[in-house]
Amino acid sequence: MIWEYGYFNMAAFMKTTIEISDALLEAAKRHARAEGTTLRALVEAGLRSVLEAAASPGAFTLRDASVDGDGLHPDVREGDWLRIVELAYEGRGG
Repeated sequence: MIWEYGYFNMAAFMKTTIEISDALLEAAKRHARAEGTTLRALVEAGLRSVLEAAASPGAFTLRDASVDGDGLHPDVREGDWLRIVELAYEGRGG
């Protein structure tokens, strides 16, 4: 049970122990002091940031799958779909 800010609220806070490297802990403490915040607030902000990023992935970006060349082959530039299919399967038993 934890008393926080003068009231008892078992649902809002839970004590836990985490193990992190000494160097990371010292860096986090320095950062918290420089920002005028607490280590606890810094850890909570970091966890929220990671969880939010995982919950909402960024927009999908289609990779560029372009190929080198000068556009459509002259035989199909003004052709129809059937001509394109014929050329695609030409020599392949289809």
